[in-house]
Amino acid sequence: MRATVIGGGIGGPVAAMALRKAGIEATVHERYDYTADGSGGALSIAPNGLQALDVVGLADAVRDVGTPMTAMALQSWTGKTLGQFGSEPPQLLVWRYDLYRVLREEAVRRGVTIEHGKELVDAVDHGSHVTAHFADGSEVDSDLLIGADGIRSTVRRIIDPDAPAPRYAGLLGFGARMARTGEPSTDGAMRLVSGKRAFFGYQIHDDGSGGWFANLPHKTPMTTAEARATGPEQWLDVLATAFAPDRTPAARMIAATDPAALIVTGGLEDVPSVPTWSRGRMVLVGDAAHATSPSSGQGASLAFESAVQLARCLRDLPYGEAFRTYESMRRVRVERIIAQAARTNRNKAAGPIGRVLRDVMMPLAFKFVDPAKFTWQFDHRIEWDDTLSHA
Repeated sequence: MRATVIGGGIGGPVAAMALRKAGIEATVHERYDYTADGSGGALSIAPNGLQALDVVGLADAVRDVGTPMTAMALQSWTGKTLGQFGSEPPQLLVWRYDLYRVLREEAVRRGVTIEHGKELVDAVDHGSHVTAHFADGSEVDSDLLIGADGIRSTVRRIIDPDAPAPRYAGLLGFGARMARTGEPSTDGAMRLVSGKRAFFGYQIHDDGSGGWFANLPHKTPMTTAEARATGPEQWLDVLATAFAPDRTPAARMIAATDPAALIVTGGLEDVPSVPTWSRGRMVLVGDAAHATSPSSGQGASLAFESAVQLARCLRDLPYGEAFRTYESMRRVRVERIIAQAARTNRNKAAGPIGRVLRDVMMPLAFKFVDPAKFTWQFDHRIEWDDTLSHA
């Protein structure tokens, strides 16, 4: 069996390697004619994501380019710690371009073909096979077409022309990696600050290097291209003003940021539910099927889980039954995480009254709510060695 994977970002190469582990030949087709080296901000990989990567022998390579996050500390604009929860095993803080590089290099090393400049424009399911048509006039036939092409997936639109569009979360995203922060180490913790006007996250390593991200409330949706049309110096001024009232390192770190290092990611978005994940010989994985906003901290991990679980289903079941089984195993989990991230976004964009209530209630929540109730996200495992006998 042969599969064409559409999308060469984070999820596509992992899907191809998982499919090859399941005995399915897979090639990756990426719309851009260049690699994504040097682009993208920081993201976290949760223990469940690392377990999925471990199934296909990728976890150690990813750990080599990441930094452990042993705890998450929630703080108010005054710098007061509202609550903290540990992570054992630790989550991993990874910069997207480092993650992209190691996954791409490992895929190529394993013999996965990655073709660039292949923008999918249509796909035709012939019953016996599916043909992918690209903007450059080329086409490719395969047994299966896997859509790993992100939140604005072309494959999703082909499967279901009425599929919902991304939903704006009311926040703009920014970040930067810093060789010298001038701040003390956070001792392995990621600190998350609910500021008076915006949300700030940062982690400082023992050598003084580190990074930060910010979510700025913004009523009007703004694409990444539109956000990047404003110069980084101007955005840094906007962010400096937003965090000026806060008694945290936010304003100092923003002031010390080289404009050339500022990462502008545009509006935070999600897709609450994708009604149709597959049709015929075509199926979706990653953000194409279940796009959660970055506030979940689970976007990459869920993509890895789905890629590996899909490959497992295709290893054991005929493709139609495999697609149904894969969706039934994944949908409830991913949509629950998407909904939880949407609630987080609403808290980040809270008004003055909402911020006061949040700062009062959060310490009480940490005092009386069992943290174990939230570990369901991280404890998820894929039992690759267990054979699926039916849907």
